[in-house]
Amino acid sequence: MFGYIRPQTSELLVREYEQYKGIYCSLCKELGKQYGILSRFTLSYDCTFLSLFVMARAQECVAFRKGRCRFNPLKSCTYCGRQHPGLKFSSAVSVLMAYYKVKDDLQDSGFFGKMRSYLMLPWACRVRKKAGKDFPQLEQILQETIGGQTLLEQQGVCSLDACAEPTAQMLSRIFGLLAKENEPDIRRVLESFGYFLGRWVYLMDAADDMQQDLKKKAFNPFLKHFGLAGEVSPEQWRKAKESCNEVLNLTLSQMVGAVNLLDFPNFRPIILNIILQGLPNMQKKLLFEKEKHNVRSV
Repeated sequence: MFGYIRPQTSELLVREYEQYKGIYCSLCKELGKQYGILSRFTLSYDCTFLSLFVMARAQECVAFRKGRCRFNPLKSCTYCGRQHPGLKFSSAVSVLMAYYKVKDDLQDSGFFGKMRSYLMLPWACRVRKKAGKDFPQLEQILQETIGGQTLLEQQGVCSLDACAEPTAQMLSRIFGLLAKENEPDIRRVLESFGYFLGRWVYLMDAADDMQQDLKKKAFNPFLKHFGLAGEVSPEQWRKAKESCNEVLNLTLSQMVGAVNLLDFPNFRPIILNIILQGLPNMQKKLLFEKEKHNVRSV
């Protein structure tokens, strides 16, 4: 995915940080086990959050054990004591997203990007087939929503709501899969949470890419929305980024409302840290602090 869903690690207790790292390393291990060593390179903070979310809602406690990193045997790591269904589910999401990223790069990248994607395509097709066999509903969700996203961008639709809708629907449907069959009310809450998380992720990525997309003359819903093109003054950038932050804050507040309706027997402080502190900090860092750094670097 995008890598925006991270904790504010400075605000985590040492125990909580070790638990988060343990889930991160366990997902890496599960990716290698299920889809081979190359799949470990698809590891992301976003799919780590998905694993954490599934484990947090489980009734049983998750035990951890010490082990060695598969990439660096000299490094000690923490792993989940046993295989958890959430890890297999998240690893499937990870490799399926990687497949669609390869397909997208074949269409939109430059020469070297296309060559890299052609080399990756056989592996991507193989892991997609296996993940789709294990989780057919998941494959269907990604195929429908990512296809819809591509179509909207090709049409140049400038409405923020319309552009964010496919990603929002994708995560809404993915999180809806986490509910049990006899939990229709919980499913609706999970779908609502996933919807606003997906909307936030899409809008955060679009806001982060504004300056880069302006230089490349690539499609960006915020550039269309604010009518930014050609030379843009610092004052215009400031107003645009403040408006982006307001839109993201509104989406975040709706996400918080949904998560407060859910029960988390495990890892609740980590979940709340990510949503209440990690995501707002990501907004501040990418919208404002990165800009200051770039100005000082000129």
